Amino acid sequence: MQFVLIIHEVADYAAWKAVFDDAATLRRDAGEISYQVLKFDGAPNRIVHFSQWRSLDAAKEFFESDRLVEIRARAGVKAPEFIYLDQLESGVLEPSR
Repeated sequence: MQFVLIIHEVADYAAWKAVFDDAATLRRDAGEISYQVLKFDGAPNRIVHFSQWRSLDAAKEFFESDRLVEIRARAGVKAPEFIYLDQLESGVLEPSR
């Protein structure tokens, strides 16, 4: 499985989230399968977008497109860091009794 981890600061979370939600169809059509949005503890405008993609090539093409540069600017994104990841392993730990 392939994943993308994006860490960025936004000017205003609510404004960013509205643009993020509006782009859901674009993301799906580009190859995003699932996502999680997280925030840094104590920093509500420092956002992490973690998503699974059909391919890293599709993700790179999407995130590096001129259209996404424009969308990020409209959403108030500051200096995003993109990390493209291939899964090596996953698991679920059972609670101890």
